[in-house]
Amino acid sequence: MVQETGKYTVITGASSGIGYEAAKAFAERGKNLVITARRRDNLEMLKKEILEEHSDVDVVIRSTDLSVPENAYQFYEGLKDYGIETWVNNAGFGNYDSVADQDLGKIGVMLHLNIEALTILSSLFVRDYKEVDGTQLINVSSCGGYTIVPAAVTYCAAKFYVSTFTEGLAWELKEAGAKMKAKVLAPAATKTEFGMVANNVSEYDYDKSFGTYHTGRQMAGFLLELYDSENVVGMVDRESFSFRLAEPLFPYAGNSSHNQQRM
Repeated sequence: MVQETGKYTVITGASSGIGYEAAKAFAERGKNLVITARRRDNLEMLKKEILEEHSDVDVVIRSTDLSVPENAYQFYEGLKDYGIETWVNNAGFGNYDSVADQDLGKIGVMLHLNIEALTILSSLFVRDYKEVDGTQLINVSSCGGYTIVPAAVTYCAAKFYVSTFTEGLAWELKEAGAKMKAKVLAPAATKTEFGMVANNVSEYDYDKSFGTYHTGRQMAGFLLELYDSENVVGMVDRESFSFRLAEPLFPYAGNSSHNQQRM
């Protein structure tokens, strides 16, 4: 049984980019936070920034590498004394390369983080909180989770998983009459550390590479729009860079006569 010590918003991958800005955005609303990432120094800096502006907010730091599955379980178990209201699975990274040339060591870590850790944490949160009023799970996918992008096939495939998993979970929760909402955020190019990591470089110029992009702060704003809405999907259009809210986009065979019958 969860021991309530106040409600918390959990954000993974909070050491930079969208996660960093999302933590500040939730803090502006007076939300207590649990922030996690590998880089503790960045998390400490984020906590300091938040508390300078919002001294009444509690910020809990958990430094861990979620690409190791055992760490994902341990991270979740370590939050048993916190009442969780919202869970944002933002941790992840990308890769630009052909399938033939991609570094399989890096790809393995990416799949562990982008897919396996997200699945573990989503499942545990749903198991414990699906009947708690006001709870939300927001998984960060990508517009590449709805469109196959050249030289990013494996990354897109991983994000297709995030999108279909979350949309399917949203249907499952709705059909069960559960109180939790599951939602998916799909950014396009966002000026974060993503470009450096995906391209294996120490510097990355978004102006030269994309021309048009969003900042992490803008994407955090879109995340809150999704959070405030009744919609399942919040997506950035890859061509116009406009943001829209939508219902699930993948086909759902909920009423098919060919579904496996429940025993």
